[in-house]
Amino acid sequence: MSPTVQLTPEQVAFYHENGYLSLPQISPPEEVAELREIYDRLFAARTGRDTGNQFDLAGADEEGKEESLPQILGPSQYEPRMLETHAWANARVIAQALLGGDGSDIGQGDHAILKPARHGAPTPWHQDEAYWDPNFEHQSFSIWMPLQDTDQAMGCMAFVPGSHRAEIYRHRPIGGDVRVHGLELDEELDLEKAVFVPTPAGGCTIHSQRTLHYAGPNHTDTPRRAWILMASRPGKPRTTPRRFPWQEVQQTARAERASAKTD
Repeated sequence: MSPTVQLTPEQVAFYHENGYLSLPQISPPEEVAELREIYDRLFAARTGRDTGNQFDLAGADEEGKEESLPQILGPSQYEPRMLETHAWANARVIAQALLGGDGSDIGQGDHAILKPARHGAPTPWHQDEAYWDPNFEHQSFSIWMPLQDTDQAMGCMAFVPGSHRAEIYRHRPIGGDVRVHGLELDEELDLEKAVFVPTPAGGCTIHSQRTLHYAGPNHTDTPRRAWILMASRPGKPRTTPRRFPWQEVQQTARAERASAKTD
């Protein structure tokens, strides 16, 4: 599939200055419709649950309980057609523009987060790097693409401009519950400058791994479907050690399922 997007120098500069960017379209309507069908099928089947790739991001992930923020890691591994899309090809072009170089060392990945109609939980303020190995320096970003028009009532993305220049803030499992995989900011910060970014179906927002971001609850009658495409360079070992204590206390069911599958 051929890419259809080229970032302008102004867009690249805006991203590096603010830590986020929005684009009106990286996937055409007919492709979005196909992706929506694939997406709904994968979530209905809870695809990847036995390997720890499907779980409730905002809850304790207990069997028999309704999920408020279900997630699937690597949906494209279960449906390779997702890799043959304009969205995936455009993500590659965006990665080269934002990360620089010839792109030969850039890896891509994906995950999907669903906010069910009327009860989809908020995604609390956090930085993506808080989830990752603290022993490495990371260079990465995420492309967040909704599969339906998404406004603030449905849970569009919000960012704090310039927050990507900070170090990693203190986090904790959502609600302080160590059984929960999702993380939330555990510091009092000034979020008054936060910018909410309503996004059309097939459009996207892009944010750095250190940019503070949030997505509110879904108050609408329509499920909020988001496919997130990630691009990164290989992590480089840090010269000075650091710890993410919030990772050390987590005891999640999804990690247990993943461990049991590999034992």
